[in-house]
Amino acid sequence: MSVIVQVHLQKQKSKTMKFQLKTLTLVLLTLVFTSCDDDDSGEPITNVQTTFEIIASSPDHTILEQALIDTGLDEALNQGTYTVFAPTDDAFSGVLLDQLSNEQLTNILLNHVIDGLAASNTLENGYFTTLATESASGNANNIDVYINTDSGVELNGASSVTSADLGASNGIVHVVDAVIPIPDVVTFATIDPTFDTLEAALTRSDQPDFVGTLSSSDAPAPFTVFAPTNQAFSDLLDELGATSLDDIGGPTLTSTLNSHVVGGLNVTSNELESGSVETLGDDITIDAENVQIVDQNGRTIEIVVTDVQTSNGVIHAIDRVILPDVAVESTFEIIEASPNHTILEQALIDTGLDVAVNNNELTVFAPTDAAFGNVDISGLTVEQLSNVLLNHTVSGTVLSSDLSNSYANTLAVETNTGDENNLSLYINTDNGVSLNGISNVTTPDLEAYNGVVHVVDGVITIPDVTTFALADPNFSILVDALTRENSFTYVSTLQSTESPAPFTVFAPTNDAFVDLLAELELNSLADVPTATLEATLNSHVITGANVTSSTLSSGTVSTLGADLTIDAPNTTVTDPNGRVSNIIAVDVQAGNGVIHAIDQVLLPQQ
Repeated sequence: MSVIVQVHLQKQKSKTMKFQLKTLTLVLLTLVFTSCDDDDSGEPITNVQTTFEIIASSPDHTILEQALIDTGLDEALNQGTYTVFAPTDDAFSGVLLDQLSNEQLTNILLNHVIDGLAASNTLENGYFTTLATESASGNANNIDVYINTDSGVELNGASSVTSADLGASNGIVHVVDAVIPIPDVVTFATIDPTFDTLEAALTRSDQPDFVGTLSSSDAPAPFTVFAPTNQAFSDLLDELGATSLDDIGGPTLTSTLNSHVVGGLNVTSNELESGSVETLGDDITIDAENVQIVDQNGRTIEIVVTDVQTSNGVIHAIDRVILPDVAVESTFEIIEASPNHTILEQALIDTGLDVAVNNNELTVFAPTDAAFGNVDISGLTVEQLSNVLLNHTVSGTVLSSDLSNSYANTLAVETNTGDENNLSLYINTDNGVSLNGISNVTTPDLEAYNGVVHVVDGVITIPDVTTFALADPNFSILVDALTRENSFTYVSTLQSTESPAPFTVFAPTNDAFVDLLAELELNSLADVPTATLEATLNSHVITGANVTSSTLSSGTVSTLGADLTIDAPNTTVTDPNGRVSNIIAVDVQAGNGVIHAIDQVLLPQQ
């Protein structure tokens, strides 16, 4: 009898519980639907549909629905708890799905899925791990997505949430207006504002194609990148006494950036090992236990964020810029620290050029105190002294290995025309490095963060027209001609800064003179009659004008010896005999005139 009573009581209890559950369900449903109009919390509204069923029931997500079915991900989205960023049909308009393999399409779709719940009001600027994976390392590390909530919700800088918090029974769906691209290393360097200065450094005009390299999936990918934050770069500038990124020389910046990239490896934090590591620049030392890096200069760098995973590498954020084995002084500081450059140091200070040398990327040819002993600068005005000093500086960083027999422009200017054309510097590397034939590099390549200093043994004085004729071996026969007769005054005339200066000189090369002798059927320059040689040389000099290639115009011009015809578009000169000479090099600028090299000697009227 007691057993029956117990069974009956159990049945009654069961009925009571079922009634209570039904009542509770009705109350909950009432609460849910009642709260729909009043809820402004950003929390998702619970839905009896799964994340996939929400997508399948949407008329704007037919492409995504079919892609999920084709890849078998529809079943996966019906299990587990996920946050899905769902691109609309319009979002897929620029994606060529038919050109993707099933594996590629699957990975792109998984790049829109985060494990767990991520309601819009819980999102903040930062990285979230998707279900997509990289294939570069062989470890299938999950790829990150960068979410920016400064204005709405933006993903990887390319896709925005347009409808948020569609609650599902197993997660949340956020509608987005673009397919979220699989990121590479450059993606995060570009879109994460924490790396704005790094992006500026990587894309500076004087740098190699870092963007092309770091966005590639080919060797030397994959990459492990130690990415300095904006604050790290700001601290570096303070450390170097620089005012901006522009103060760091091109080659120095290149080697610095290379020292932050390990090629051929995707080293995550759990794979980090202590020891020396070879980067694309200098080697660095890893202290895995303390999550630190030591650079070539013994500076300790903290790894502050790890494992930002992309398709072609992994990024670890660091709090200091890694410096390669280069000097951390400016060009002026190198000069200032030298006991052999006290006169140059003081001259730079007296003219105010110490600031310019400190703040610009320059190549400085630095005369020693002994070099200044051979030149009297005491009588020069500040303006004249400034121009002499600027005649020792070239824009940019030019290492000794970059030098060859050629002309470069210094920062000094001529003062004849009012146009302030930059003076030329003739560099000869046949035996060491000689400058304008009067100064030699004795110690090259003292690298600074804003350029390089080369120590020289002579002051490079302001050149005149004869300077380049004497220094450039291509004009050695011209020099022989100008000095053949004791009665010739060409040298003294062409050295003058007084009238008839300035000069425009059409200078025949050695080959031009060899061709002339063949044309005249003569054996040597000595066979040319003096009167003919004098008239010929005069025919190459225009007086009272400094005519650069930009001011050269077609027409007849008078020289000291004959009238010439200029064809500016074709850069030719025709002498009175109809002989046409090509201008093969232009604008060798001296302090008292300009030289243009020609390939045929001009003859006066025969």
